Amino acid sequence: MARILDREKALLLRKRGESYSQIKKQLGISKSTLSYWLRDYPLSKERVSELRDWNEHRIENFRATLKKKRENRLRETYVEQQKSIFPLTQRELFLSGLFLYWGEGTKTAEARLAIANTDPSMIKFFIFWLKRIFGVPKKKLKVYLHLYKDMNINKEIKYWSATTNIPILQFRRPYIKETKFSGINYKRGFGHGTCNIIIGDARLSEKVLMGIKALSNHYLGV
Repeated sequence: MARILDREKALLLRKRGESYSQIKKQLGISKSTLSYWLRDYPLSKERVSELRDWNEHRIENFRATLKKKRENRLRETYVEQQKSIFPLTQRELFLSGLFLYWGEGTKTAEARLAIANTDPSMIKFFIFWLKRIFGVPKKKLKVYLHLYKDMNINKEIKYWSATTNIPILQFRRPYIKETKFSGINYKRGFGHGTCNIIIGDARLSEKVLMGIKALSNHYLGV
């Protein structure tokens, strides 16, 4: 009885245009048995061509080829951009950090600069920028983390300390969000909470904020 039911199922799938391999995968029946059962139900030339052109192996090869082409293209573009961008002058570096702060920095505090981000590379660039352009040593920086209640808090503090090369003694007590980290989707892979870098310096704050204001006013009519 079971054999009859399997044959009926195989016949139904064949009439839908399924190949022997596809039917075997679904029903677990050997190709030799299927060949015997379905010998009077050949697929049309169009369907055979369709299956040949879109079998899993060909699709996977197609995807791998596209991926390799993209990787090569990105590698070439990266090298081109490296040659085009570097080296940066001091002025160009100053403007780079100014635009970063314009987009990501705190602009309401009059006596301090602060920038917050989940991207470690952006945080590291800001620290580098402060040192290179303004001569701000790391010992003057404070770090304030925004983490989630289901995180390993000590582990994340150590992560940011190692990433920024700033001693834990310069870290303020982190703000712990009630939201669970496990429910947050980090598409770009930044999964260590938000890092805030703070420097209390009224004159430095004035330079940066007035620089941003000058840029804004200059292009106000654009």
